[in-house]
Amino acid sequence: MTLELQPGQRLARGVARHLASHGFVSVEEFVPTRGLRVDVMGLGPKGELWVIECKSSRADYQADSKWQGYLDWCDRFFWAVDTEFPTDLLPVETGLIIADAYDAEIIRMAPEVKLAPARRKKMVQKFAMDAARRLRALRDPRL
Repeated sequence: MTLELQPGQRLARGVARHLASHGFVSVEEFVPTRGLRVDVMGLGPKGELWVIECKSSRADYQADSKWQGYLDWCDRFFWAVDTEFPTDLLPVETGLIIADAYDAEIIRMAPEVKLAPARRKKMVQKFAMDAARRLRALRDPRL
């Protein structure tokens, strides 16, 4: 049985594919800390951590009041939207990715604000643990 992807999930898939083309791995719906859940967390080949929030509509964007809290958990922060999204709503001091279900393109690179080494280590370990748990759940759902 295949589940129909929601609009934000389709954007996340395109973003993940694009990140992979740059040597990144990603985890969707990643929880960096209690009370926050990012749409896509990307881990780059040099250990860089990117957060990408996927917004499928104006209402979806306007309902997101937590996004500034994500800045403390990544080196770069991006919005991912489709070609119909009114991008003038998005803060210019953040990155911009135009995406669809199949690919994406970075339109505006996000400024880099490097994480402190201790937080980076914690985030990379959490990323690895979450990814490993998800793989285990796919291979052995009854575990």
